[in-house]
Amino acid sequence: MVGTEGSSILLTGGTGSFGKAFLRHALEHLDPRRVVVFSRDELKQYEMRGLFGDDPRLRWFIGDVRDRERLRRAMHDVEYVVHAAALKQVDTAEYNPFEYVQTNVQGSQNVIEAAIDCGVRKVVALSTDKASSPINLYGATKLVADKLFVSANHYAASYDTRFAVVRYGNVMGSRGSVIPFFRRLAERGESLPITDKRMTRFWISLEQAVEFVVDSFGLMRGGELYVPRIPSMRIMDLARAVAPQSLIHEIGVRPGEKLHEEMIAPDDSRRTVRLPGRYVVMPTIATWGYVPPQGGEPVREGFSYRSDDNDMWLTADDLQGLLATCG
Repeated sequence: MVGTEGSSILLTGGTGSFGKAFLRHALEHLDPRRVVVFSRDELKQYEMRGLFGDDPRLRWFIGDVRDRERLRRAMHDVEYVVHAAALKQVDTAEYNPFEYVQTNVQGSQNVIEAAIDCGVRKVVALSTDKASSPINLYGATKLVADKLFVSANHYAASYDTRFAVVRYGNVMGSRGSVIPFFRRLAERGESLPITDKRMTRFWISLEQAVEFVVDSFGLMRGGELYVPRIPSMRIMDLARAVAPQSLIHEIGVRPGEKLHEEMIAPDDSRRTVRLPGRYVVMPTIATWGYVPPQGGEPVREGFSYRSDDNDMWLTADDLQGLLATCG
C-alpha cells in the first residue's frame, strides 16, 4: 500500500480469517501508525488481542456495519479502509435473506457514507466469485455491494475518497474452508461428503489474498474491480490431497450452489483488461475522471473467467504441497 507509513488503517470484519492475516501483514510490512479492528463479536476480539499482544498501534472497536454512526466514529482520522465484513454462508442466506441484505447491502452503503464523511482516502471492498452471475441470495447481495462501491465514486467525485473492489475465490486456510471439515472426518474414519464429483473452484491462499488487496490499494484510481489470475482445483483432487485414504460419497448439489464458479461474466468482457497477475473490470460509467490502467490488454469479447475452463490448475500433488505449508 503506497503511503501507508505512519497512516491509519481500518478493517471491518477484522476478526475473521482474512482479518487476522491482513493485520499480521500490516503490522510487519506496512508500518502503520494505527490499525483499527472493527467487528461485532467481542469474544473473537478478545481472542485476537491475545494473539497480537499489546501492540500500541492496535485499536479495537466493537461495532456492526449496520450502524453508520458507529462506523463514523471508528473511521475518524483513518486514511485506508478494507471492508471485509459480510454474512457469507450460502445456505443460511436462503433461509435468512433480509439479514444478508441488511449486512451485505445496507452495511456496505453505511461504510461508503462513513468513509466519505470522514475523508478516508481509499476503500477496498472484498467480493466473492459468487457475485458474478449470481444464482443464490448471498451472491446477489455481494453483487449489489460491488455495484455500490463502484458507483460510490460518483458521490465522492468532489471529495478525496475513492473506492475499488477485489473479487477472488475460495481461500485456503480460511475458517469457512472445507479443508478442516474434511480433516476432522478423516481423523474419525468417516467418508467425505462431496456435493458433485465434477465440481471445480478457484483457489487462493490467505497470504496471496492479503497481498493482492494490498497491491490493489497502490494501483487503484477508483471504480475498478480487480480479479486475480489464480488456479482452479477439482473437488476430487482436493479430497484426495486432504484425506487420500478416505472413502467419498456424493450428496448432491446444495441449494444455491454452482458446479463451477465464475469471476468475470461474458457481458463484462467489453470492460475488462488483463494486467500481469490480474484482470481489471473497469466501471460502466465513470464521471469522476477515471483513468484506465496503462498497459492493460483487452480480453476478447465474450470472454469469461470460470473455474472449469481456467488455464491454471492445481493437481492433487500441488494441493498436498500447499496444505503442508499452510498447516
